[in-house]
Amino acid sequence: MTRFRVVDAFTDRPFSGNPAAVLVLDGPYDDRWAQRVAAEFNLSETAFLIPDGGPAADYGLRWFTPVVEEALCGHATLAAAHALVEDGAVGPIRFSTRWNGVLTVERRDGRLWMDFPANPPQEAPVPDGLAEALGAGIVRAGTAGTGDLLVELDDESAVRALDPVPARLGGYAERGVIATARADEGRPYAFVSRFFAPGVGVDEDPVTGSAHTVLAPYWAERLGGAAFEALQCSARTGRLSVELPPEAPGRVRIGGSAVTVSEGHFMV
Repeated sequence: MTRFRVVDAFTDRPFSGNPAAVLVLDGPYDDRWAQRVAAEFNLSETAFLIPDGGPAADYGLRWFTPVVEEALCGHATLAAAHALVEDGAVGPIRFSTRWNGVLTVERRDGRLWMDFPANPPQEAPVPDGLAEALGAGIVRAGTAGTGDLLVELDDESAVRALDPVPARLGGYAERGVIATARADEGRPYAFVSRFFAPGVGVDEDPVTGSAHTVLAPYWAERLGGAAFEALQCSARTGRLSVELPPEAPGRVRIGGSAVTVSEGHFMV
C-alpha cells in the first residue's frame, strides 16, 4: 500500500489555498501509474517523491496534473516539503527535478521558503481575441519561460471579476494565462493574480507558485523593490511572499504555509 497526503498549500487553514496530493515512495515508479494516480486525485497537481541518494539532493520530485507531467510546480513543492517536515525532516530540503535542477526549501519565520529560478517575462503584443476571451481590457502582455502568457489588467477588481470560458484560453499559451494587476491602495499585498491553464487540464489553478517566478520580477520592475506580499484571488485564495535576493541573481524565493487535510493509502 502507498501512503498519500492531501495538503492545502499557501494557507494556514484547511479548505483554502491550493490542494496537492503528495506521495513519498521508496523507489522508482512507472510513469503511466503516476499519471493515472494524478488523474484519480483530479487535483491541479500530484507530487511524487523518491529518495535521491546523490550528493546534490535529498529527494527526486516530479509533478503531474490530471493529464500531463509539469516542468515546474510551486504549490506541490511546498506541499511536499510540508509532508517531509511532518515526517521529521529538518531541512534545508533539496529536491532534484527533471527540468529545473535542484530546488531547495527551508524553514524561516515559521514558513517554508522555496528557492526557484526567476522567469522574467518578455514584453509581447496582446494576442488578438484574448481580451474578448477573458472579458477584460488588457494593459500589457508578456511571455515567460514557464510557457505562460502574463497579462496585466486595469485594476484589482478586474482580476477578481474574471469569469472566462476556459476552452477559449487554451490556445493562447503553451501552459497558461496569468492575469494580474496592482493591488488596490491600502491592501496588505502589492499585487493580485489568477491563473488559467486549461491546456494542461487545469481550468483555474487556485494558487500557483510557479506563476510567481514570473510575477515577482515583473512587479519588481513595475513597483520597485525586491520583496512583496501577493494574493492569488481565486475562489479559495492564497497568500504568498516573494523575494528577489540580491545575492542570487536570477532566483526568486517564494514563501508560504501549508496544512495537511487528509491522508490514506492507495491499494493499487
